Amino acid sequence: MARALCRALVLCAAAGLSPANALAQDADVPLSPQCDAPAALVPLEPLENAASSLQRGRVLRILAIGSSSTSGVGASSRAKSYPAQISGLLLQALRGVNVEITNRGVSGEVAKTAAERLKSEVALVKPDLVIWQLGTNDALARVPPAEVEETVSTTLDWLKENRVDIVLVGPQYTTRYARDPNYTAMREALRNVAAAHKVLYVRRFDAMQAIAHARASQEMMASDNFHLNDLGYQCMAEHIARAVVGGIFLRKFKPWSAGP
Repeated sequence: MARALCRALVLCAAAGLSPANALAQDADVPLSPQCDAPAALVPLEPLENAASSLQRGRVLRILAIGSSSTSGVGASSRAKSYPAQISGLLLQALRGVNVEITNRGVSGEVAKTAAERLKSEVALVKPDLVIWQLGTNDALARVPPAEVEETVSTTLDWLKENRVDIVLVGPQYTTRYARDPNYTAMREALRNVAAAHKVLYVRRFDAMQAIAHARASQEMMASDNFHLNDLGYQCMAEHIARAVVGGIFLRKFKPWSAGP
């Protein structure tokens, strides 16, 4: 599987830069064998504010917001939640960088409620980056995908105006809802809004589905076949951390003047 390091080196060469100019020239978040998934599922969009903050030697402040997958329902302890795990992954990948992650997950929350409290949370935390896990509860509550898309779009505009990067994390894969039309429509709506705003979108459903199909005997779900277990949270953390590191390197090395 292609590694973030390889992407960074290619981008360096394309921009005429030396890898020695990198924040951490071998920065990468390697996926565990049990969490490996196709390289095509790794999202690539620049995280300009996070990279600028690191270049200035500041603490990288991250706000994690979302529902039960953020609060950590199904994990054996709070330390096994994905925000708790992603902190260590980023510290290891971006050596010498201070990372502060604030977990503001609320179980059962839908996108509209999260969007309403996100502004006050941003004012309190002052993050460089928001990781917003969403979509599952909206799909189950039968919230119209177009309504969710509008809510998210408006919130992304506000975050951009306030110079805050965003990573969107889509619904989880579960056989309980894999063929639910509303679940599918919600995932498509989130992918559309992420593409329109050019923000990182972690395709959690697709990654989990690929892992599940490749390792049929491996279980990432809790006994309710809905919430994640410790392994599920580990894989979630690894995939999000890899996307974040990739976004930081894109910001530093992407040849902005190049054509499409």
